[in-house]
Amino acid sequence: MARYTGPTSKIARKFNDPIFGACKELKKKNYPPGQHGKNRRRKQSEYAVQLAAKQKAKYTYGVLEKQFRNLYKKASSKPGITGTILLQLLEARLDNTVYRLGLAPTRRAARQLVSHKHITVNGSIVNIPSFSLKVGDIVSVKGKSQALKVVQESVSGRQRSAYPWLEWDSDKFAGKFLTYPERDEIPENLQEQLIVELYSK
Repeated sequence: MARYTGPTSKIARKFNDPIFGACKELKKKNYPPGQHGKNRRRKQSEYAVQLAAKQKAKYTYGVLEKQFRNLYKKASSKPGITGTILLQLLEARLDNTVYRLGLAPTRRAARQLVSHKHITVNGSIVNIPSFSLKVGDIVSVKGKSQALKVVQESVSGRQRSAYPWLEWDSDKFAGKFLTYPERDEIPENLQEQLIVELYSK
C-alpha cells in the first residue's frame, strides 16, 4: 500500500502546523525547513498558495495524489459546496474515523490498525484504510485486538474529543458514523476553497 513515509517534522514545519500530531521540532524551529528557512520572505504566487493548501490537506489525511484527485472528482459531481463535500469524504475514510474515535494516537497508527485487520465495519473485517463509511456504519475493534497496547493506551490515555457526527460506545469498543460532519465541526485548519480553485483551472 503506497503512502508517505518521509520525515513528518519537516512537513509540519513547512506548513507551521502539527498536522501529524505533537511535534517537538515545530516548537523549537517554527520556521520552514531548509537552508533559507528563516529568511524566506518572498511573496508566493496564487498557484503556489493553492498548491500548498492541497498538499497540506493530502498530508493531514494521509492521502496520495491519485486518491485525492479521485475524491475531488467525486465531490465535484455531488450537489452542494465542493470543498465541504471533499472534506466530508476525507472524514468518512475508515482510517480517519478510527483516529477520530480515539482508538489510535495518530492517523498513521489508525491506518496500521486497519491494514493489520484489527478493525471491523458492521461486524466484518475491513483492511482498506481508504474504505468510505456510510451513515449508520458501526466501526469497532476486533475482540482480541482490544487488548493491543496501542489501543488500550489511546483509549485510556488520550483525552477524547466529542465529534457530533460520531457516537462512541466504550463497553463495546465501537463507534457509529451518524452523519457527514458540517464544515464548522471539522477542526482541521484547511482552506478547501483554494483546493477547488486549483483543480478548477
